[in-house]
Amino acid sequence: MVKDYPKTPVVVTDSDFDTVVKKYPVVIVDCWAVWCLPCRMLEPIVESLVKKYAGKIVFGKLNVDENKKTAIKYSIMSIPTLLVFKNGKNIDRIIGAMPETVLESRIKQYL
Repeated sequence: MVKDYPKTPVVVTDSDFDTVVKKYPVVIVDCWAVWCLPCRMLEPIVESLVKKYAGKIVFGKLNVDENKKTAIKYSIMSIPTLLVFKNGKNIDRIIGAMPETVLESRIKQYL
C-alpha cells in the first residue's frame, strides 16, 4: 500500500500521466483548461474532496490545452471531465461541473 498520498491535487502531464494513475489504488484526474468557467467552478470542490479523502483517493489535474496527447488518448470531448482510475485502469468518467455532494456520492463507490 502506498503511504505517501499527496495532500493537494497532483499536476499530471503527458509525460507522467501513466505513472501517476498506476501509483495509487484510486486516482481521479480532473481534465480542465484555464479558460473553462465550469472547470474553475469545480476546482474548490476538488480541493475539498482531496482533504476529505486523503489517504484513500488521489486527485490529479490535467490541463488539456498543455497535454493534448493524453486528452486525445482518453477522448476528452468536453471539460471538465473527471477520469476515474482503479488499479491503473480507467473505469469511469464524470462529465461536467456539479455540487460537491453530487460529486462525492459519485466517487464514494470507487473506494
